[in-house]
Amino acid sequence: MAGGKMSARQKMINLMYLVFIAMLAMNMSKEVLSAFGFMNEKLTENNISTTLKNNEAYANLATKAREQAAKFDKLNNQAIQIKSYSLEFYTYLEELKDKMTLDIEDKQDYEAMDKTASFDEYFFKGDKFTSEGEEFLNKINGYRTDVSAVLGKDSKFLSILTKRFSTNDDTNRDGKTIKWLEYRFKGFPLVASITNLTQMQADIKNTEADIVADLLGGKLEEALSLDNYKGIVALDKNAYFAGEKVTGKIVLGRYDATMIPDNVILNGRDYKNIQAGQVIIDMPAGNVGSHDIKGQITFTQDEKPVNVDFESSYSVIPEPSNAVVSADKMNVVYRGLENPISVSLPGVSDTNLNVSAVGGSLKGSRGKYIIKPGAGKIATIYVSAKLSSGKKVTSKKEFRIKDIPAAMGSVRGQYGIVKMPKSGLSNAPITAGLPDFEFDLTIKVQSFKIKVPRKLTVVVNGSKLNARAKKLLSTAKRGDMITIFGIEATADGVRIKEVRPVSIDLIN
Repeated sequence: MAGGKMSARQKMINLMYLVFIAMLAMNMSKEVLSAFGFMNEKLTENNISTTLKNNEAYANLATKAREQAAKFDKLNNQAIQIKSYSLEFYTYLEELKDKMTLDIEDKQDYEAMDKTASFDEYFFKGDKFTSEGEEFLNKINGYRTDVSAVLGKDSKFLSILTKRFSTNDDTNRDGKTIKWLEYRFKGFPLVASITNLTQMQADIKNTEADIVADLLGGKLEEALSLDNYKGIVALDKNAYFAGEKVTGKIVLGRYDATMIPDNVILNGRDYKNIQAGQVIIDMPAGNVGSHDIKGQITFTQDEKPVNVDFESSYSVIPEPSNAVVSADKMNVVYRGLENPISVSLPGVSDTNLNVSAVGGSLKGSRGKYIIKPGAGKIATIYVSAKLSSGKKVTSKKEFRIKDIPAAMGSVRGQYGIVKMPKSGLSNAPITAGLPDFEFDLTIKVQSFKIKVPRKLTVVVNGSKLNARAKKLLSTAKRGDMITIFGIEATADGVRIKEVRPVSIDLIN
């Protein structure tokens, strides 16, 4: 039934139904009326059987939702809605059949159900439909629309629902367009219309069966899809000596964040650190040597506990004896600057390190420090720590202390010889920089000297030409080389020993 396919038995019943409809157009015998009745009985029995199977499927889905809410709760809510819409429509059809046969004492006397007036008077008034006829159409259309809305616009069942519960106009063999309700119910004997309604009830039950089976089966297919698998490397051990062979295996493992275990036993104890369906291992490593990780994960399936065993191992390596110290900028520290230093000791937390310095001031914590060297030539970093075994480890690292390298004077961010007009130089600040230096420093020019050919040198305090310097500059001619030298500057407040000059080639 899944996917809208009919069984051979259902196809046979539908074929018989069509044959009997055709026979009615020629001559309605008592035997044909009885045949319709017998077919109605078979459909009724089939509906009862399908209802029992559907209820089992609904219950199974509800159990899955209780056991694995993240995976099945949404599907169960969809199923509940579909079951509600189906029950309401099915009950309406059953009440309609009871109403049409209310005056018939023997419900199995099918040969007496040859009158057409019951449904003709109930559904039709002249060429129009009665309010009851309109209600009948609305019930069919409403069921189709409501179930489609629950499934969503991309559901493969939309075409099946449209076909099973269509109320579109039909065309007879003469090519004439006839309203669906008139084509299916007007002028037919009572037993044929009752059987028609029972067939519609069968369509409801089959629709429920198809959808619920797909909800469960689709989630199973999704879980088993290879997209949810990852390759897992399982080595025979997690530590090897040089020259050993690495042995183990690679397996496929399925990851499912919605599979939340009920209980986890890790190394003989209850374990509660579970996130997104995964047991997060967080425990002391233990002493040097090989250690096992084993236990059991318990899930609920079909309201029964299912236990999954696991086992692995790991190795604890010997404690380190030397610290690892590295300079973040080079194996050199610069006098007067705040030099960043990283300090670590393998196997020891940053918070358990004792770090000190000789040859400069030190500040910082948790592996990140700043050293500001003094007047000497060597700065030494000392590191010590107490390991879990009680053993104390000490280490040291020496760094050369160097002065800040020579800076270069600049105008408009250019070094060396700069071509520019006299007016541009008059208003441009004199700056200095360290183009190839690793530190980001704030360099300020304190003073400088300006030399114009054939004129005396002028000293300027600050970084811009003063009135005297501008007057001197006004005497220069095109092609003259103006020299800015004797530049005094600081980097982050530390005096730079040398700042190289910058020359300006006047272009006008």
